[in-house]
Amino acid sequence: MIHIREIDHVVLRVAHLEETLRFYCEALGCTVERHQEAIGLIQLRAGSSLVDLVPIDGKLGSAGGAPPGREGRNMDHFCFRIDPFDPDAIRAHLAKFGIDAGDVSPRFGAEGNGPSIYVTDPEGNTVELKGPPYPPAPAAT
Repeated sequence: MIHIREIDHVVLRVAHLEETLRFYCEALGCTVERHQEAIGLIQLRAGSSLVDLVPIDGKLGSAGGAPPGREGRNMDHFCFRIDPFDPDAIRAHLAKFGIDAGDVSPRFGAEGNGPSIYVTDPEGNTVELKGPPYPPAPAAT
């Protein structure tokens, strides 16, 4: 069985980045956690979670289909933090429901870099299942 601890992050595809940043940061009080310009990703701290903004004209955003609007989705995916995170047990559990689980890959989330798996729900939404952050690297001596 899978135990969801909380929502780790949501990823929104955005057409109007400056207005969206103003809304989330100035109006709602989020702060910029990370900005990964090379892939077109701005990660905002929202309490213990993240809201990731992916401009549609960036590397990630252009891969997501139609721009946000009445006919286009603007949510790329959302992520549940799973505890405990046992990839083999997760895959076995999901297989009972005919759900294919993607590869385990390191991804950044609200608690830092850690393992995660992507799955797709019956409506075509991507759901990320995220494990705990990797331990910090030992300090160089």
